[in-house]
Amino acid sequence: MKKLLVSLVGIATLAVAPAQAGSSASLVIRHQLHGCHSWAVGGGAYKPSQSIQLRLGQTLTVTNNDIMPHTLVKLSGPAVSYKAIKTPLGSPMMRAKGHFGPNAMTHVGARTRVSFSRAGTYVFKTKAGEDYPNMSMMKTTGEDNVLRLTVMVP
Repeated sequence: MKKLLVSLVGIATLAVAPAQAGSSASLVIRHQLHGCHSWAVGGGAYKPSQSIQLRLGQTLTVTNNDIMPHTLVKLSGPAVSYKAIKTPLGSPMMRAKGHFGPNAMTHVGARTRVSFSRAGTYVFKTKAGEDYPNMSMMKTTGEDNVLRLTVMVP
């Protein structure tokens, strides 16, 4: 029983990816055939659910490399600030139409930066938009993944 408890504690510790040294961490959303999309922290494994630990004042940059737009939505936790990072818009066929906030990543390569100025546990998800025009040939299997992120700032 004691070995099992130690193993479970070890697994729980590994489940949260600490941010690397520096002032920011990165998260990339990608398209995939099974589940439609997933994301990875700092070049790690792509999964629908991610956890990361940041230090107070660090930022998280989210890049949308999916074939559909995504909006990062905070479900719980202290206030954060979003800043859209200017990127080339690419082809007009690969962007969403309309006016969007700084937490919306409306085209392939779009990025937003999230700043954490207070300690706490933050929970996010993405709201995926419709496929870009002319992308109907990218068929997927299974239910679409719901992307969830937990950020812990001690």
